[in-house]
Amino acid sequence: MSLLDSVSETNAHATKVGEKYLKTSYEYYKLKIFEQLTISIGMVMKIILIGGFTLIGVSFLAVALALSIGEALNNATLGFVSVGILFFILSAILFQLRKHLNNFIIKKLSKKFFN
Repeated sequence: MSLLDSVSETNAHATKVGEKYLKTSYEYYKLKIFEQLTISIGMVMKIILIGGFTLIGVSFLAVALALSIGEALNNATLGFVSVGILFFILSAILFQLRKHLNNFIIKKLSKKFFN
């Protein structure tokens, strides 16, 4: 009878340890998901805010550059066309570098995500 009691006691202890492990794992993953979610949302918010202000600043600089080029050429239209061409050239360069940019972003995000 003592062998049966011992097996039963060991079984009950293993069940308790298993339940404790599952609860602890659940809490850990819940916290980990919350951490990754807050990091991701924080990054998106920073990108939106910083990107928005940068876009506004670049827009003002582009208009100022176009006006000054137009004033130097005595033709405002040529100033705006030249700035437009400059932006197309920059866009083409960034398009050619898109794979390098993707790899850079993946490396940066993976460090934060998997740590």
